[in-house]
Amino acid sequence: MWVKSFRARLTLWYLALFSLLFLLFGVFLHSVLARALERRLDESLSVEANTAAALLVDEFGEMKGDASAASSEVLTDLRLNGSTVAFLAGGRLLGSSAPMPMDELNDIARRAGANMSLHQVLAVPQAGPNGARAAVVRVTLGGQNYLVLAVQPLDEILADLAVLRRVLWLAVPLAMLLAGIGGYWLASRHLAPLASMAAQARRITHSNLETRLDPGTAAEELAVLSESFNELLSRLDQSFDHMRRFVADASHELRTPISIIRGEADVALAHDRSAAEYKQALAIVLDESRRLSRLVDDLLNLARADAGRVKLQMAEFYLNDLVAECCRSAQTLAGARGIALECPAHDDVAFRGDEELVRRMVMNLIDNAIRYTPSGGRVTATLESRSGDIAIRIADTGSGIAPEAVPHVFERFYRGDKARSRPDGGFGLGLAIVKWIAESHKGAVELASTPGAGSTFTVTLPR
Repeated sequence: MWVKSFRARLTLWYLALFSLLFLLFGVFLHSVLARALERRLDESLSVEANTAAALLVDEFGEMKGDASAASSEVLTDLRLNGSTVAFLAGGRLLGSSAPMPMDELNDIARRAGANMSLHQVLAVPQAGPNGARAAVVRVTLGGQNYLVLAVQPLDEILADLAVLRRVLWLAVPLAMLLAGIGGYWLASRHLAPLASMAAQARRITHSNLETRLDPGTAAEELAVLSESFNELLSRLDQSFDHMRRFVADASHELRTPISIIRGEADVALAHDRSAAEYKQALAIVLDESRRLSRLVDDLLNLARADAGRVKLQMAEFYLNDLVAECCRSAQTLAGARGIALECPAHDDVAFRGDEELVRRMVMNLIDNAIRYTPSGGRVTATLESRSGDIAIRIADTGSGIAPEAVPHVFERFYRGDKARSRPDGGFGLGLAIVKWIAESHKGAVELASTPGAGSTFTVTLPR
């Protein structure tokens, strides 16, 4: 549409609708008034024709059967209201209250017909430039039929309708002008809260995302829009908060290995050292580089997952074999910590998914359980095949997780204070990656933990 202003569009639509309604009302009013005036004229003509017929009967008796004299007497006594009364007998004019062409009178008589009823109203297109209406009454006197006609032109009715049309044509521009002004005022008034909310929205930036729109006295629809926008701002605020926290945590995690690598290099280059000392420094640099590489890989994978750019490499494999392989890979780490890793044998469980991602998910859960289980504890990996899904459970006998920390364990870089103080603590990304892998396979991961008794992570995958 060529008009871009919403206010102008509302005004134009309002004006168009109002004009259409006004036009339809004018046509309806003109039609109703025309029918009413015509009906009133017909009733008046019928009354005059019947009155003239009754008087003719009375005068015919008094005049000893002289129809011409009787009709003349009736026309003398009759009081007419703009109409013309005429008496016909066999196509011959007996008398008329006003001059009227004989051919028109004969035409009326012919149209009435020999079998006409006692009273009939006819349209007379020949009478005058605008036509006329005629009431015809048949009277039988002395064995002969007489026609009593009351005729009146339509000039007065058409004049009245012409006045109505002029009034309507004059009223249309004025009504449209008032409707346009009123429509624009109404649109401006009801869209004022929208302009206010737009101004408020323009003042919101990344630095004040906690600000919310105030709809004020806006209508219900605009209030719903404001509420939806405020919900969007809340989500954006949370996203920015998570992003800031993510950047801060990532910077913290990256700074530690980089500081160690830089420190070892500075110490090694400070003065000449033996080959063994150089080898020891390089070993530390290599270990921290690997740690840094794992962190960067995890961050890159999570960033790709957020952007939806990770494409699953779907394939058929057996989940029971994958869980067993993960347990064998983790046996060395569990044995070094004095932890019993139990993986009961399971029947074949076929599954279609990304085998490498599922393997990483299981390894992350087992590694997490081993890290936070003290020496002498036990970690159990079980697989349960159900009718509609498959459950992978990794349970440990560690210290458990505090109830207030349970909702946050799957957040990125979230770790309890004890975990952060451990020299072998992870980056806090393992469980976030577990959640992403489970959800990318249309599944979910849940945590059940009792402080002092251990934790159980359950991954549910659809069959």
